[in-house]
Amino acid sequence: MTGKITCYLDCVSPYSYFALLHLQKHREVLEAHNVEIDIVPVFLGGINVGSGNKPPWTLPAKAKYSKFDSERAKKYFSALNVQTPSFFPILSLLPQRALGVIKAQHPSLFIPAFLSLFTEMWERGIDVSKPELLANVLSKRFSESQVREIVDLANSPEYKQLLNDKTKEALDRGAFGCPWYWVKNSKGEEEPFFGSDRFHFMWEYLGLPWKDVELIGPGKAKI
Repeated sequence: MTGKITCYLDCVSPYSYFALLHLQKHREVLEAHNVEIDIVPVFLGGINVGSGNKPPWTLPAKAKYSKFDSERAKKYFSALNVQTPSFFPILSLLPQRALGVIKAQHPSLFIPAFLSLFTEMWERGIDVSKPELLANVLSKRFSESQVREIVDLANSPEYKQLLNDKTKEALDRGAFGCPWYWVKNSKGEEEPFFGSDRFHFMWEYLGLPWKDVELIGPGKAKI
């Protein structure tokens, strides 16, 4: 691989959902350009505390603006069914640890499982931080015994430490929110990127061919 995108995500963040959808949409093209994608579960609450950042809904101006921004993002990323659940925010430690288990034990199902957690929480209003509800979501992709093992391991010291370590890794790389990316280009250079609307900067940094948004003049609309 000549480039790598390490992407730190938390299921509590809708913009993490948008980012994963966008990376999956472009995964085949990125891999054709020899760019590796590594999705890493982290604990956004720990990143906020460690960086001194505050969640958008705690600041009135950000909360007001986010209503507009989220509607635009839902359209852009074709995720029109995303709605803030009544129980938001959640303490995402358990589902994030479970994703760490799945990535280690069932790597081929890691991305589908992550997308399932996003879908269940943000489109169907399921509180995936509740052990029994998380188990129900996982049962759609894993056997009963596998679900028990995943949930048990998610509560083990090993996977608690794994989530702590990955969250610290993101913080050490400058993270103050999610989605957070650490990108390495073909020259071996590395830089951070933040958010779900910086992909054009990322493609440029990776030296990939891409098209910018083109504004069409009056009477010249393309059919």
